[in-house]
Amino acid sequence: MTRLPSTARGAYRALTDHKYYRYRGCAPDPDQPDRAAGNPDVPLNAWLPHTGDGAEEQRARIDRERAAISVCEACPVRALCAAYACTETDGQLTEPEGVWGGMLALDRHRELIGRRTAEPATPTVTEVTLAECRREQKQTVLAALASHWDEEIVAQAAGMDLRTTNWHRSSLCGLLGLDRETATRAQLLAAAAEHGVLPAGVRVVREPSPVAAAPTTDGARQRRIAAGAPIQLTLPLAGALQLRRRRRPRTTTPRPRPAARIVADTLETTA
Repeated sequence: MTRLPSTARGAYRALTDHKYYRYRGCAPDPDQPDRAAGNPDVPLNAWLPHTGDGAEEQRARIDRERAAISVCEACPVRALCAAYACTETDGQLTEPEGVWGGMLALDRHRELIGRRTAEPATPTVTEVTLAECRREQKQTVLAALASHWDEEIVAQAAGMDLRTTNWHRSSLCGLLGLDRETATRAQLLAAAAEHGVLPAGVRVVREPSPVAAAPTTDGARQRRIAAGAPIQLTLPLAGALQLRRRRRPRTTTPRPRPAARIVADTLETTA
């Protein structure tokens, strides 16, 4: 048998290891090996795929498939058989042809398309995920994010490098049930406040305009800003550079003072 991926292999093992697998409806009848054990009136080839070469008339194919499905309806391992046939191998159905578990090939393909086009389920926020949000590093990132909106200033306020800060921010989005790629700063902070994981005493500073997209899943966030929005400027090495006012150097030698001049008025008297 061809090696199957873990999901398909596990489904096949669950089917064949079941205690009632030997009693499946499509097993060969002990007295008539070319007939189905579930109904000797149905030949074993009723479950085979349609060749499509014109050798079998459409009406004959439909009758054959209906007979196979009628046997499947009473089969003790029908659900396991359908589960195995509907698993995927290299992006395709493990069993793309024939009747399996009472399902036609067309039914299984429709189910596959339905799985791929279905909207992803909303992640569930649990006490476990909330406990993860309350870890020290994530609380630090939330506190920094509440006060700043520029990603570099947020990283500086959190005391982390930009990549690590964005990774925690993306992780927080996932833990709080938000889309990691599209959740905004305001949405993340609102969700944190709603679930009671926003650090105590933190005041959220509103940004002047919305900044779209949280960090990407790999941490390398592409920051997209609304058109015409002001940007929160970042000064490299802020706090490390100190600007001092130039002062005139002080000298140790006192400046010479002008000599005092006393002018005495002479009073002249006449006799």
